[in-house]
Amino acid sequence: MPLNPRIDDWQGRVAWLVGASTGIGLAVAQALHARGARVIVSARSEPALAAFVTAHPGAEALVLDVADRALVQSAADALHARHGRLDLVLFAAGIYQPLRATEFDLDTMLQHQQVNVTGALHLIAAVLPRLRAQAAARQPAHLSLVASVAGYRALPKALAYGPTKAALIHLAQSLHLDLAPLGVGVSLVNPGFVRTPLTAGNDFRMPALIEPEQAAQEMLAGWARGDFEIHFPRRFTRLLKAMRWLPTGPYEALVRRATGL
Repeated sequence: MPLNPRIDDWQGRVAWLVGASTGIGLAVAQALHARGARVIVSARSEPALAAFVTAHPGAEALVLDVADRALVQSAADALHARHGRLDLVLFAAGIYQPLRATEFDLDTMLQHQQVNVTGALHLIAAVLPRLRAQAAARQPAHLSLVASVAGYRALPKALAYGPTKAALIHLAQSLHLDLAPLGVGVSLVNPGFVRTPLTAGNDFRMPALIEPEQAAQEMLAGWARGDFEIHFPRRFTRLLKAMRWLPTGPYEALVRRATGL
């Protein structure tokens, strides 16, 4: 039984993708545009957004820094005034800097919190009242948060990144608990290793590494099924889910062996 209203027809749907200048967000924007959605892409990089709009006629660009609460709210207000609705809001913004406890840096830790977690809260606060109103009027309304399998349990060099993704996992679960009975779809995306500018900084083996286009297809398939958690590639994510039940010693030994760290 699906945990969310299924989304399998994107023709004419209004999709606001935040964090869509590179990586998974960009690949999802491309996939939705190809399926006829009215795509709005947001990120901090104006040149990247402009390039997307040039290559995808009908798409819109809205430069946005998710750490700026007032700017996120004004962007949401402008889009609602222009389109009257937002069928899908995707939070795919995020930063990742490899960090270990032996090199602990408070500024790096706080920057990850500000973008990856506080940025998500800014977006949710800006769109949730209207998503609820849409659902009450029996119109499509879906919020999707991109977290990571790094939020399941500690992974190498994820000291700053992992806790923010764990927070997003819990946040999405709580949102779904409260909003699903009201008709608002909430989905949680937990990718494994995806080849993006963020993961390019990793100097360890990344098992089951996939391309952003494959990630996008997995997400669209998950939305079509009405999934709550969309995780991929499953040959890797299922293993990590099982490993969460291991005691600390065996778990850490397996992670060190798999990554070479």
